[in-house]
This record gives sequence, C-alpha cells and structure tokens, in this order.
Amino acid sequence: MTRSINLSLTDELRKFVDQSSGDGTLFATPSEFVRALIRERKERQDAAALRRSVQEGYDDALQGRTLPLGSDLRSMVAEGKRKDDDGWD
Repeated sequence: MTRSINLSLTDELRKFVDQSSGDGTLFATPSEFVRALIRERKERQDAAALRRSVQEGYDDALQGRTLPLGSDLRSMVAEGKRKDDDGWD
C-alpha cells in the first residue's frame, strides 16, 4: 500500500534534497532519496535493538543465566521463565 506524506522543508533542507536527487545522483527523485533516508534510519534502529539483545544475552551468560541446549525449545523457554521468577541459583 502506497501512502503519501507531505513535508514542509526549510530552504536549506530543500536545497540539500534537490542536490541529492536527480541527474548525476544515486536517486532519480526526491521521494527515492527520502525513502532511502528513512530505510537507513530504520535499519540503524533495528541494528541497535539487535546489539542490545546480544549484549543482554552476553550479560546473562556472564552471570551464569544459561541452560544446556536441548531439543525441546518450548521446555527450555518455560524453564528459563521459571528460573527468572524463582532465581537462577
């Protein structure tokens, strides 16, 4: 589904968008340029969330909050939740 958004830009920002799109640039239109900027921002946010999750897992491992790998993932998740509630000791 395509939906439009109208933006008001300062003269300086409009000049930047115009210089970044059109002939001799990577983007044929200002819309392509703005979409690429939005995608880049989303990718950075997604990457930051992934880094936080990896760091959380690393911290858990350092604190001994780990379980041996088993074949039944549901049981492992349930055990992890139980240990979160009751304590990992």
